Parts: sequence; C-alpha cells; structure tokens
Amino acid sequence: MMMVSDDCLVECKIDDDSDEDDGGGEQMNTPPPPPEFASKAPTPAPKAPTPPTVPATPTPPPPVNRDPYGINKHLQVEVSDVLAEPATPHSIDSVWLYSVTGFERARIWTYRLLTLLFAVPFALLCGIFLAVLACLHVWFVVPCIQLSNTFLPCLRSLCMCAVNVFISPFCTSLALCCSQMAVSLSNKDWHQMKDKEAV
Repeated sequence: MMMVSDDCLVECKIDDDSDEDDGGGEQMNTPPPPPEFASKAPTPAPKAPTPPTVPATPTPPPPVNRDPYGINKHLQVEVSDVLAEPATPHSIDSVWLYSVTGFERARIWTYRLLTLLFAVPFALLCGIFLAVLACLHVWFVVPCIQLSNTFLPCLRSLCMCAVNVFISPFCTSLALCCSQMAVSLSNKDWHQMKDKEAV
C-alpha cells in the first residue's frame, strides 16, 4: 500500500453560502494535483488498417485533331471508295473479308512506313522553305514595296518632267515633219501591184 505524504494534500475551502449563479463571487484558485494523482492522457484507439488503394488505370488522352483546317479531307479514303461488288456476281464471303482486311492493312502500314522514312526529312525541308520565304518576305519584299511606295511619287514626278521637257517636244516636232510627206502611186505602179497580188 502506498503512503501519501502531507505535502501532497491540498486544502480546499468550500463556501456553501456562495451562490453559483453570482458572477461577482470569489473565484477559487486550486493548485494542480501532484504528479502521482494527475490523470494520464488517454491513449488513442488503434486505427483500422486502410485497404490498399488500387492505382487508377490511366485514361487515354483525347485524340488530337491533326487536320484542324481540313486541308486533307480529300485523302480520307475508305474501302468502299475503292472496292465494291455489284449485287449479282459475289465472291466468297471469306475472300471479300480478307480482301478488305488486306486493303486496310496495306494502306495503313504502307503509310506508316513511308511516314517513318520521309515524314521527318520532308517536315524539315518544309520548315526550312517556309522560314526562307518568311525571311525574304519580312526583310526583302515588304521593305522594297514600302520603299517603292515612298519613292514612286517622286520618281513619277521626275519622269513626267523629263517626258514633258524632252520627249514630248521631240516627238511633236518629228510628227510635224512627217505630216508633210505624201506617197503617190502612178497607174503603172498600181497595175504592177495588182499583178503581183494576182500571182
């Protein structure tokens, strides 16, 4: 049996006359209990084991539209666009099924092999070609057009001055000189020309 010393005893004053509802009464300050009598914190209850989570199967990404502007809609070739049997002459069903399967497999795998060989080089060539065109357009064609639009009015006025000062008077005087000339044919010459035309 355990003996408790007098130091562990706590004197508590209880006033029976005080009203519990009265908030103006004295508050009692009690010291904390000694460690031997202090209540221990309750031990938490063991958690139930959680079942192992099954990893979710990855959902396939939505198909990417590789032709958003429809520039190759004319290349959507199906078997019915190429092969068809009329109503009267029919081949054996297995022959028809194997023909359709062979057509589809040959079309798909030939396209895949050709793209495996040529798609990347052709894409690089197209990219280089478009880059050269863009560079020429940005740095050569458009500046030349803008410069010509800027300087053409000045050149036009200079050309009009040159035409009005030099070329127009020369052509006018030459036309006046030539306007006095006349060509006359005699009857002999006229008959000779007729004979040549008849021959």
